[in-house]
Amino acid sequence: ADFVEMFDQMKALADILRKKRKARGSIDFDLPETKVLLDKDGTVLEVKPYDRNDATKIIEDFMLAANETVAQDFFWQELPFVYRTHGTPDPEKIQKLSTFINNFGYSIRVGQEEIHPKELQKLLEKIGDTPEEALISRLTLRSMKQAKYTIDCTGHFGLACQYYCHFTSPIRRYPDLQIHRIIKQYLRGKLDEEKQTHYHEILDRVAEQSSATERRAIEVERECEKMKKAEYMEAHV
Repeated sequence: ADFVEMFDQMKALADILRKKRKARGSIDFDLPETKVLLDKDGTVLEVKPYDRNDATKIIEDFMLAANETVAQDFFWQELPFVYRTHGTPDPEKIQKLSTFINNFGYSIRVGQEEIHPKELQKLLEKIGDTPEEALISRLTLRSMKQAKYTIDCTGHFGLACQYYCHFTSPIRRYPDLQIHRIIKQYLRGKLDEEKQTHYHEILDRVAEQSSATERRAIEVERECEKMKKAEYMEAHV
């Protein structure tokens, strides 16, 4: 009970952060995710939708704010760092998406060779709660590039922001752990020239390796989920 007032304030703040992000064009793919419940032997008990409730959204909004703040700070300090970047989609893929959605009576406006994230955000709003929502959402997602880790801060298209990194999960994601080490050394005054040279030498490989292992982990996760869903459905043939 002592924390309820604070939780209400957190919710109000998260709503403000989300509103500001939306205003600049951040794209929110609210695609349905699955939660698979297993017993201690790994047998599937239940497959149900993963619910993004207010608590989940508060955490997401605060984590995004933290990630942006840290990335911006270290970019302007010109220190070696690992950023999370997301490039502008290929014009060809956007053209294909545009042609496809025209069949459903939707359109997107493309500037000089490039599309603004706000256009895709508006499209997702228009298709909300329509029969074609799931199809067009997935096609829109596939028309975008994959996010990756880089040593250059080139911005994040999907979040419509200039500075972004992964900072909030050092216990499960290596890039976060890597930049936590850099931040700790910096705060303790130990990020001298020798250390910076060391990071300049290794971080490109760290970013490349992290991007590759992330993609592999996502594939494994998808395959496991498919397998467990198939196992579950065996009892319902």
